Amino acid sequence: MEKIQWKVDGIHCANCALTINKYLQQSGAQNVSVNPIDGDVSFDINGAATKQQLAKGMEGLGYKVASEGGVATEGKKPFLHNNIQRFWFCLPFTLVLMLHMIPGLHIHWLMNPWVQLALTLPVYFVGMRHFGRSAIKSLRDGIPNMNVLISIGATAAFVYSLIGALMGLGDDYLFFETAATIITLVFFGEFLEESTMKSTQRSLKALVKSQKVMANMIAYDDQHQEHVFPVESTALKNGDLLLIRTGEQVPADCKILWGEAEVSEALLTGESLPVAKGKKDMLIGGSVLESGSVKAIVTAAGNDTVLSGILNMVKKAQGEKPPVQQLADRISAIFVPVVLGIAAVTLIANWIILGAFTPAMMRSIAVLVIACPCAMGLATPAAIAVGLGRGARNGILFRQAKSLELFRNIKQVVFDKTGTLTTGKFVIANYSFTNIAETDFKNIVWSLEKFSNHPLAKSIVEAWKGAAPIRWKKVEEVKGLGMVATDFDGNEYKAGSYQVAAHLTNDQSHNIYVLRNGELLGWIDLQDEIRAEAADVVNYLRVRGIKTILLSGDRYEKCKQLADTLGIDEVIAEQTPEQKLTKIALLSEQQPTIMVGDGINDAPALTKATIGISMSDASQLAMQSAHVVLMNSGLKKLPEALGLGRNTYLTIKQNLFWAFSYNIVAIPIAALGFLSPAFAALVMGLSDVVLAINSGRLFVKKVV
Repeated sequence: MEKIQWKVDGIHCANCALTINKYLQQSGAQNVSVNPIDGDVSFDINGAATKQQLAKGMEGLGYKVASEGGVATEGKKPFLHNNIQRFWFCLPFTLVLMLHMIPGLHIHWLMNPWVQLALTLPVYFVGMRHFGRSAIKSLRDGIPNMNVLISIGATAAFVYSLIGALMGLGDDYLFFETAATIITLVFFGEFLEESTMKSTQRSLKALVKSQKVMANMIAYDDQHQEHVFPVESTALKNGDLLLIRTGEQVPADCKILWGEAEVSEALLTGESLPVAKGKKDMLIGGSVLESGSVKAIVTAAGNDTVLSGILNMVKKAQGEKPPVQQLADRISAIFVPVVLGIAAVTLIANWIILGAFTPAMMRSIAVLVIACPCAMGLATPAAIAVGLGRGARNGILFRQAKSLELFRNIKQVVFDKTGTLTTGKFVIANYSFTNIAETDFKNIVWSLEKFSNHPLAKSIVEAWKGAAPIRWKKVEEVKGLGMVATDFDGNEYKAGSYQVAAHLTNDQSHNIYVLRNGELLGWIDLQDEIRAEAADVVNYLRVRGIKTILLSGDRYEKCKQLADTLGIDEVIAEQTPEQKLTKIALLSEQQPTIMVGDGINDAPALTKATIGISMSDASQLAMQSAHVVLMNSGLKKLPEALGLGRNTYLTIKQNLFWAFSYNIVAIPIAALGFLSPAFAALVMGLSDVVLAINSGRLFVKKVV
């Protein structure tokens, strides 16, 4: 199987996406995904048809493959290849045709039917070349699209006028300007649709733009002299050496070899405060050096970078269809045949009632032109595109579009403890010592624990790093026990779990016990540092009536203490990973549940929740294990994720209400003769603009 990724021009609604989807599946393609917002088309082929054959077939449908795999296809674009060019070409002819309709203005030569025909032919030819070809192909494939309605409406007016001209029936039978106006205004409407819908992608465009920058590459000549020269980031490979200075953007994922810097990761995480980075720290491509200069080695470039992974994930999510869109898709699929039926009934009924064919035909054409399946098809994708784009720009990554919809019903949030409500960094809460000076106690502990890789040991070493080191004759770390060492005087020291002191005390409540020659010198308690934003987030949920639960494998006493500190409603402690999985599945069955974890050891439980939210720092594992990923900013993004989900769903409902009510109201108005075909064409185009503007409000709307 070969994976194909195309950027396709000409997709402007969900009906277009349905047409392309069905064509590709009929041609043997699998795993087809078509994004009606940005024209991204991806699918797998197994040799049944070649890429060239499929691209040619797409052209027959009225769509053009603009790029493949992010690389623009070769070849000069033909004249009139987009809607704005078609509109400007048709406009002069249409304006001249419309002159004789201005009250008090009588242009004799313009009343000639053959002059009107000559002015209409270029417009009609361009219109049918675009709308007509697409309409015929869509009818052949069994998915009639909006272009069928436009083509029939314009052709009806053109043919009726042509017959009137040939038979010399007079001015009452000439509606060439109607045919021209319909085509011209629909081109203008589609241009407006494309422009406004593209604006819904501006957050993602900012991320895409940051992928291609200039990099300062370091190379060495035969004399080992260092040379720095500029290259495009797209040309970088793993292992390349880079120089990144103050104010420059990091061109690819890399590791610092030399230097220190303050780095802004706002583009990726939404976090405004810069992060201090030094030797061996990782830099994410797309971040910016606020101050300092570093030399770094590229660890991931091109499609392997974190930023590229984010973009691909969001684009994939945009191409998915949440449950709320299924009804709109089903209606869109049958909409065109239904409108054709309504137009036929309008023609016959008005012909009978009015006793005249001409006004009946005009009303029927108005029905064809004003009907807008695009509005229903775009109602969901437009809002989803904005919601996902805003989330990505602010460090909230939705792996699935349906997650945005599911947020509206959330009744409870389950938190993991370590790495979620806490930072995963331990601090010394208390310590005690007997028969020894405090300084000596700290020196012993520090000198033992500096040889350990245990997280608790590292925290102690960091806290007491000013201690004086003791030289050991022998030192080793015994798994499950702790550190054991012997000094040059033969004294034996131990620092470890309760097991090393079980024969000396019954108190099991401390983390580390310290012994010298079998005598208990003291103990140390450590506690996981609570995230600064944890209390505010829990309070936010409580105010909104959402139940909070702490689910952890840690001891009940520690979990209860943390829950009481933060105000969490329920504690479920001492759970194995398997028990966590079962518990989350049960809670999610009872009512919609969010599980917030670190995305590593909580991966199974995250997948079982209604919505799984990962806290990991942009790791690929985190992206694969959860429905939503909060990038690097801790819990502080959780309220925004909840608010963004609810407001996106609200926007979808508003869009669908507008789309359905528009067609329910507009079609009868046109059928009753209150709208001319020309005005109907303009209103039809503007209907999608309304949806895009309403969706665009999500960019600036307060969601928390």
